[in-house]
Amino acid sequence: MSRFLVLQLRPETAASDDEFAAILRKGGLLPAQVQRVRLDCESLPGDLRLDDYAGVIVGGGPGCVSDAPEQKSQTEARIEAAVLGLMPEIASRDFPYLGCCYGIGILAHHLGAAVGKARYSEPVGAVDCTLTDAGMADPLLTGIAPRFRAFVGHKEAVQELPPGCVHLAASGPCPFQMIRFGRNVYATQFHPEADSDGFETRIRIYRNKGYFPPQDAERLIDMCRAEDVHMPERILRNFVVRYG
Repeated sequence: MSRFLVLQLRPETAASDDEFAAILRKGGLLPAQVQRVRLDCESLPGDLRLDDYAGVIVGGGPGCVSDAPEQKSQTEARIEAAVLGLMPEIASRDFPYLGCCYGIGILAHHLGAAVGKARYSEPVGAVDCTLTDAGMADPLLTGIAPRFRAFVGHKEAVQELPPGCVHLAASGPCPFQMIRFGRNVYATQFHPEADSDGFETRIRIYRNKGYFPPQDAERLIDMCRAEDVHMPERILRNFVVRYG
């Protein structure tokens, strides 16, 4: 199996480590089968060649591509620039890509679609997602139920279907839960790697990041613990099997 390039955008070490472990576990990957790059504290390799990888997996993060430049920290701006710098080659080559949460904003922004906070944000928790007809026929969604629960929590969202994209999944609050560009470039608004334990970790870490009133943290943790969310992780596994 060729290695996968895993790009992480979370400046918080505990959140980044937990997300990386979940990507490995849910994707059926060994550490030797990936190259992990934490863009908050390291740069992309200067000699990076996509041909050296089976695909690119982009994790989530607290940044928003729709924020004005003056609203972004130097770290957030550097992270965003690094990922966006890869998107022209990924899109033009139709190179295997799976962007999770932040990754859908990155893809849509690159393709010229509106990403913003006007509509479609979702509070932290689980939501019902429904596959479109195109989603039901997509190979990456093999084995995924037509309706499934997934963990979400985002301030911004894709406001319109980006040019050239196929709409694969929706939720009531957010129509663009999963899209595909070309044949191999995918992105989800929900977190395919997340389960209740992972979201508890993130709630504790991000309780003061504006996703929810800090005093609601324990209530949200209890709500997430009551959820049984396992279907979305099959997307990660399908991505690894298909392209690895």
